[in-house]
Amino acid sequence: MKRLLQAAHFAAHRHSCQRRKGVEATPYINHPLEVAAIIANVGNVTDEEIIIAALLHDTIEDTETEAQEIATHFGTAVLGYVLEVTDDKSLPKEVRKRLQIEHAPHLSVGAKYIKLADKISNMRAVTYTPPQEWPTVQQQEYLEWAYKVYEGLLGVNAPLEALFIKEYQNGLEVIRQR
Repeated sequence: MKRLLQAAHFAAHRHSCQRRKGVEATPYINHPLEVAAIIANVGNVTDEEIIIAALLHDTIEDTETEAQEIATHFGTAVLGYVLEVTDDKSLPKEVRKRLQIEHAPHLSVGAKYIKLADKISNMRAVTYTPPQEWPTVQQQEYLEWAYKVYEGLLGVNAPLEALFIKEYQNGLEVIRQR
């Protein structure tokens, strides 16, 4: 419990000035908290290192956090999961999106849990509080791309996979009705 709270505090501090892109501009920390909660509550995952990595999954990608900081505070196993799901922001967005599809089948089981929950959380955001400047076609394209990532994650956790499909189908329906 102590390490989980340390990770939540670390992530909250690192993401403290960030907001989500959606129309509500919710505090960014809500996203990693949701990802960790999905893994634990829906996926029934109890591995502390995976839950900690879920809390920290965007710190290297979206903050000034260095990999060594995560290794020092939370260990190399946590760092490994975080690095597996971290995009290289020096690459163009379209390349990063293609690489997520290509890399999904090769992720470790723990990283697949994180990636599934991350996509579920992001699909919910795109469905219910999309960025104001995103037309419905872009929202639908996001869900379709997330599905391609999902296809490479299959076979790892039936409850997470079922929730992904539920959110994907619901998202397409909601977006089409806009």
